[in-house]
Amino acid sequence: MPGPTVEMEPVEPQSLKKLSFKSLKRALDLFAPIHGHFAPPDLESKRIRLSHKIQLEYGGIKSTTNPNQVNTTQSDGNNQASTPSNALALPGADDNLTLEKRCFPLSSQNLVAFGLGNRGCWTGTENSKDPRTGGTQNALVVGSSVQPEGLNEVSFPGKSTAVVSSSRPSERGLEKERNLSTSAIMERIPSKWPRPVWRPPWKNYRVISGHLGWVRSIAFDPSNTWFCTGSADRTIKIWDVGSGRLKLTLTGHIEQIRGLAVSNKHTYMFSAGDDKQVKCWDLEQNKVIRSYHGHLSGVYCLALHPTIDILLTGGRDSVCRVWDIRSKMQIHALSGHDNTVCSVFTRPTDPQVVTGSHDTTIKFWDLRYGKTMATLTHHKKSVRAMALHPKEHAFASASADNIKKFNLPKGEFSHNMLSQQKTIINAMTVNEEGVMATAGDNGSLWFWDWKSGHNFQQAQTIVQPGSLDSEAGIYALSYDITGSRLVTCEADKTIKMWKEDENATPETHPLSFKPPKDIRRF
Repeated sequence: MPGPTVEMEPVEPQSLKKLSFKSLKRALDLFAPIHGHFAPPDLESKRIRLSHKIQLEYGGIKSTTNPNQVNTTQSDGNNQASTPSNALALPGADDNLTLEKRCFPLSSQNLVAFGLGNRGCWTGTENSKDPRTGGTQNALVVGSSVQPEGLNEVSFPGKSTAVVSSSRPSERGLEKERNLSTSAIMERIPSKWPRPVWRPPWKNYRVISGHLGWVRSIAFDPSNTWFCTGSADRTIKIWDVGSGRLKLTLTGHIEQIRGLAVSNKHTYMFSAGDDKQVKCWDLEQNKVIRSYHGHLSGVYCLALHPTIDILLTGGRDSVCRVWDIRSKMQIHALSGHDNTVCSVFTRPTDPQVVTGSHDTTIKFWDLRYGKTMATLTHHKKSVRAMALHPKEHAFASASADNIKKFNLPKGEFSHNMLSQQKTIINAMTVNEEGVMATAGDNGSLWFWDWKSGHNFQQAQTIVQPGSLDSEAGIYALSYDITGSRLVTCEADKTIKMWKEDENATPETHPLSFKPPKDIRRF
């Protein structure tokens, strides 16, 4: 028989929104009874935190006062003004915010380290006399005054460098003006960066005008009596180094001449241009005796091997070609770059060929097999110029982002130059004394100290009368054989010669050098 039925109370229908609010309120009641209020302060954690901060800030300052020292009370303003103070003032807060009100228990070691009394308050006087020496002790002023208390309880004999406070009203007014910090008491670590030697600035002493187009390339004769320049007017002109007079004009190219080199073993001069041609000139007959055919586009750079009779040319076909000078045969086509090969230099030992390209890479080549030995990918822009140091096993490469130094033979990155030219760098060169010159597309000519990377002069070329300001660009430059004269080839159709200023002294042109703080390792 079924039991009695119990009537259920009707359940009030509630919306989902109302139920959600009730659930949210229940969660808040459970887990956040004082929702919206901050938790009560934990005095113990605050004490530990403050003690740790003081340990970090003033841990290196030890109180070295005499145990039998008698603290002198602070005298009035007149006596303080007459007493010499060696105190170092640090910015302090107002009286009601200073640490003199914050008394906290600390260990005896901390009291010694911070110059604190038995209650952990800042103590000490500004000028305390040592009874043995009678000398004034140096103190460090950090804020407002507090009565000396318990300073002699734990201490060491010797000169005191306790952290103490200042009580002079005049100093309180000056504290806000001072912007000193604890870096004043930190030990200075000398920079390991090499300091550059002083070098006289370079000045322009001659302007040669003779070409009818942009002057794009330059090469010096090994005897240092003449130099040759190639131009967009399709001619090669030979000039006297001493007088700057024109000696000879050679014609034969049908486009601008981008590369020149003079052999130190034969009476030959080599030229390359945008007409895809590479020519060998006999300077005894002043005519072309060989042409090297094989480039598929303009030839942008050219170099002669110092010990072997081979010629290297790089161009817009992304290939560096190796030619036998005598037989006109192509020995290798060093392919691997993805864009124009715009700079090349050679050296007697491996890597014998180094090329720079518009694809931002520098490649070392094995001349025996025609293969890549290494690829340097440090640059972010086209490597338009490179310079091999004449004495050291190192070279520099220039790009629009930076000028970088690398060691040879492995190509380890050394460092960046310490300034940025902020322009496209078309050419660079370095002499035996370690003066490197870089030429920019905007006419800037910067001189650098090789060892330290310090930029000691920033010159700006001046266009010849009748030229536009936008024609202030330098396309090529080279030192003479002695390294005492610099010749630049420019977009205003002139050739400018530079030399060191004989009248400059370290007093008239002081060295302004700041060692770098952060060194980029790439």
